[in-house]
Amino acid sequence: MDIQTNQTTDPKQLDTDTLFDAPPIAEQERMVEAVLFASAEPVTLRDLAARMPHGCNPAQAIEHVRSRYEGRGVRVVNVGEAWAMRTAPDLGFLMERETVEQRKLSRAAIETLAIIAYHQPITRAEIEEIRGVSVARGTIDQLLEMEWIRLGRRKMAPGRPVTFVVTPGFLDHFGLESARDLPGLKELRSAGLLESRPPPGALPMGGRDEDEPDEEQAELFPEGDSAPAASDSPGETP
Repeated sequence: MDIQTNQTTDPKQLDTDTLFDAPPIAEQERMVEAVLFASAEPVTLRDLAARMPHGCNPAQAIEHVRSRYEGRGVRVVNVGEAWAMRTAPDLGFLMERETVEQRKLSRAAIETLAIIAYHQPITRAEIEEIRGVSVARGTIDQLLEMEWIRLGRRKMAPGRPVTFVVTPGFLDHFGLESARDLPGLKELRSAGLLESRPPPGALPMGGRDEDEPDEEQAELFPEGDSAPAASDSPGETP
């Protein structure tokens, strides 16, 4: 006697039987670690799930990786809704790198620096009088930040305005021993940096005429900042 039995197969069970088993959690950790290490941007759990084999649990794997990297030089950190590998905060100083930033001076800064070098100690008002235009605060700040000029003594004039002088850093940059070594009019003209004759009514640079002896240039740069300055107000008594 033949006995017939009816067997029903669940489609879901059939699909499950045909799928590969998920890799061990240790292997999933390796996958997550590899993706995080190679990715330039933080990776979401959705992205990890799309990359990993079916059945993997990226959330569980990433927690295992995170705990394994605790106290190491590299940490697994949460960035918004994503994950990334980052250097441990206490080791950030190892990644710092000092670079020399090339900064180009504006024409106003170059003119201001030249005036200070040749007429120091000089006030802001005197710089503006020589240039014929006002000096922007940013120009002075840039030269101070570069440490090419510094604040000098206050001038004995109404309001006691502060003066500006060049620094040893300025002299060292241009290979000068002192401000007296700055080129005079003859040197500048021979180098083609100045016209053969100044414009009508213009004051000679440093207050020295071309025909005057070079020794008088030393009078423009008294030793130290304590040398007396010329008075700007008529009739002032010493």
